[in-house]
Amino acid sequence: MDLNLNRADYLQVGVTSQKTMKLLPASRRRATQKVVVGDHDGVVMCFGMKKGEAVTVFKTLPGQKIARLELGGVLNTPQEKVFVAAGSEIRGFTKRGKQFLSFETNLTESIKAMHISGSDLFLSASYIYNHYCDCKDQHYYLSGDKINDIICLPVERLPRITPVLACQDRVLRVLQGSDVMYEIEVPGPPTVLALHNGNGGDSGEDLMFGTSDGKLGLIQITTSKPIHKWEIRNEKKRGGILCVDNFDIVGDGVKDLLVGRDDGMVEVYSFDNANEPVLRFDQALSESVTSIQGGCVGKDGYDEIVVSTYSGWVTGLTTEPIHKESGPGEELKINQEMQNKISSLRSELEHLQLKVLQEREKYQQSSQSSKAKSAVPSFSINDKFTLNKDDASYSLTLEVQTAIDNVLIQSDVPIDLLDVDKNSAVVSFSSCDSESNDNFLLATYRCQANTTRLELKIRSIEGQYGTLQAYVTPRIQPKTCQVRQYLIKPLSLHQRTHVIDHDRPMNTLTLTGQFSFAEVHSWVVFCLPEVPEKPPAGECVTFYFQNTFLDTQLESTYKKGEGIFKSDNISTISILKDVLSKEATKRKINLNISYEINEVSVKHTLKLIHPKLEYQLLLAKKVQLIDALKELQVHEGNTNFLIPEYRCILEEADHLQEEYKKQPAHLERLYGAASHSSWGLCHI
Repeated sequence: MDLNLNRADYLQVGVTSQKTMKLLPASRRRATQKVVVGDHDGVVMCFGMKKGEAVTVFKTLPGQKIARLELGGVLNTPQEKVFVAAGSEIRGFTKRGKQFLSFETNLTESIKAMHISGSDLFLSASYIYNHYCDCKDQHYYLSGDKINDIICLPVERLPRITPVLACQDRVLRVLQGSDVMYEIEVPGPPTVLALHNGNGGDSGEDLMFGTSDGKLGLIQITTSKPIHKWEIRNEKKRGGILCVDNFDIVGDGVKDLLVGRDDGMVEVYSFDNANEPVLRFDQALSESVTSIQGGCVGKDGYDEIVVSTYSGWVTGLTTEPIHKESGPGEELKINQEMQNKISSLRSELEHLQLKVLQEREKYQQSSQSSKAKSAVPSFSINDKFTLNKDDASYSLTLEVQTAIDNVLIQSDVPIDLLDVDKNSAVVSFSSCDSESNDNFLLATYRCQANTTRLELKIRSIEGQYGTLQAYVTPRIQPKTCQVRQYLIKPLSLHQRTHVIDHDRPMNTLTLTGQFSFAEVHSWVVFCLPEVPEKPPAGECVTFYFQNTFLDTQLESTYKKGEGIFKSDNISTISILKDVLSKEATKRKINLNISYEINEVSVKHTLKLIHPKLEYQLLLAKKVQLIDALKELQVHEGNTNFLIPEYRCILEEADHLQEEYKKQPAHLERLYGAASHSSWGLCHI
């Protein structure tokens, strides 16, 4: 059966974080439910819908930003209590809005993720995990990389407490007490965790994860090892996953998988006979989806998907039809309802216009006062700068709570801006004098009206490092601008990986000297992406990396007084040697540098480059032939006289041109990589 869902916007609160909206349990099947949502203003709001209008049940006073919102209660009873995390404090409210809990955790970092199970409270800050029972500290764990989300397998179904941490280094860490029981490698940095079917599935051990690069998977967490059940690759190159839920929106008696992404995409997956997910429905919203829930909010008897977005909109995708079949009496009733709604909206609009005029006059008076401080309006920016493995490019996503007027991009290192299909902004380039003012790129994106989200693609060159800056100006008065900075690192196209091929011919760079573990770690952070800012626990650490452009690899092992770097690409070793020497010189640390060069590695690297080079050369030649072949086609009236190879080029012309357009200077980059590998041998 087809799934038809119609959009209904309910209300707008302040800017929201990930997983800060929930539906309170219904009193009966398919009865309307109350929505509770927390925002960056620190306001927790609960509302229900009555005759198409949002009716507030309770609303708290503003305070610290709400980072997470969860429902809790006694196990095996309806989860009706509302818990919110703000700063380092946990607050609890009844479904009527009465506060019954204020628990100050005294954590040194703000709480980023939270899970509630009966009287057990599981919290994580950036690197710290804490487990509390009845507000008393039970267990603690310091993670080697940032914790993005936390969950616990259902304690009412299993004889053990099993928390799971989703960590930035592409690992799920399964805990027992304060210790790691085992680690699970996942295909991308995990951003969200959820129990399958809301209860851990048939075994109670099934856990879903979503990643920042848009992949989704299901793993069974047993006591001894993980069992991977299925994984959805991000074939359509959609955004990262921020939220998931399970709800039977199709109405076939089996819970469907609801997914919300950071590019505004809402997806519904049903399960086939083999329990594999199949995409049934998708709809694009204009901004990132921070929370998603299945339930019934707008009208009794009509199921819907309720989402909250970054700018605070609470929206329903409902099964209720827009156009209803009705008799003459019903039509009159509907028309009267519409008239009432229109008059209500008109009066609300007049009230808002009057309020805007009053606030504008108030602002003018305060800004002209001699004692007035600078009254610059503030606005929130949600930004993400990530490396894409598929095409070795960086995605820069900028999302603002209000419409964007323009974005100025400035870089002090050579970079290429690539075309993005979803981007409707008009770009213009300014000439740069890189010798006098270190500007290699100045580009302005002018956005169309109501654009709140802008996505850019950038490709950097390894060995050239510096800063990329984005100046974001929204459509608000008076004009104001915020600057965001992003580091382009010396080995910017390398990505963390869990395993490498140890049989490859490797070159080795060894550093020794009077430097601490923290100092050498800070140098590695400076050189390579995806390395945690804090030094990992222990005396020695090893990280593996893969070059997303050339598929070469790097092994980095270091401790106090020694660093060993191995790579099958000699230019990687050359770049590391130059940058690490400069960083050590800045701190007046004397380094002893030694090399072990494997000449076979140059041939090996060139072999890796050769097929890519051949493909790009062939693509460039095909694109050059397209115009001439089209002219021949027009002249002759058909293509029967052409050899099959040329006919194939004409048939695939659009696809070939699109691919060539997406890869500007790709051929030159590959030539550069090949010559740099040979140059690196001479340089060292």
